[in-house]
Amino acid sequence: MTPRPEQLLLDLPHRVATGRDDFLVSPANASAVRLVDEWPVWPSYGALLIGPQGSGKSHLARVWQAKSGAQVLAARSLMTEDVPQALAGKALVLEDVAQSEFDETMLFHACNQARQVGGHLLLTSVQDLASWVVKLPDLASRLNSFPVVRIGAPDDALLRGVLVKLFADRQIAVDEALISYMVLRMPRSLDAARKLVAEIDRLALAEKAEVTRSFVSRVLGKLTSPGLFNDD
Repeated sequence: MTPRPEQLLLDLPHRVATGRDDFLVSPANASAVRLVDEWPVWPSYGALLIGPQGSGKSHLARVWQAKSGAQVLAARSLMTEDVPQALAGKALVLEDVAQSEFDETMLFHACNQARQVGGHLLLTSVQDLASWVVKLPDLASRLNSFPVVRIGAPDDALLRGVLVKLFADRQIAVDEALISYMVLRMPRSLDAARKLVAEIDRLALAEKAEVTRSFVSRVLGKLTSPGLFNDD
């Protein structure tokens, strides 16, 4: 049986830049970028980064990781006994902190350990601190002392810039009119931008097709009814 053309494609790597200079800044994320830029001169040994899924929290956390040497761990995966090792480098990112998915005792010890060693914690969450139900009073006191920065949903300028960058990373030439067409029709999420560009790239290679408005419209329809945009 002859393989379908799609099955013959090689999964070639493409350049993805993750440094500070490649993190695009807009009013939606400016305060969060400023927090990272000002480290280690923070007003506290910890900070909270709050924003919706797909807003760029993980990307910015990795920018801070590159700057601080931090470990990056999912909050739900860290056990109390492992806190000293996690903070051995004096910087730690705990991602996706949610009231139902983290151990308060672990987080309390992480706060104490960071303060004791002169280190820093960066916590990311989709939930604002006001919605957390923290049972340990001492932990609540420590968290309330942390500065809180918020990333909003991407605005048009940020989505446009991210799309341009993602297409450039894959060496795909797309004109401004087509970028505007995508911005008006895609979900307002950086994850959605990444998935859209990846699928355009994949399908264009599979079909040896040009990236035109009708082609992009077809990809958008495929991803949204239902599709990859809803898989998070």
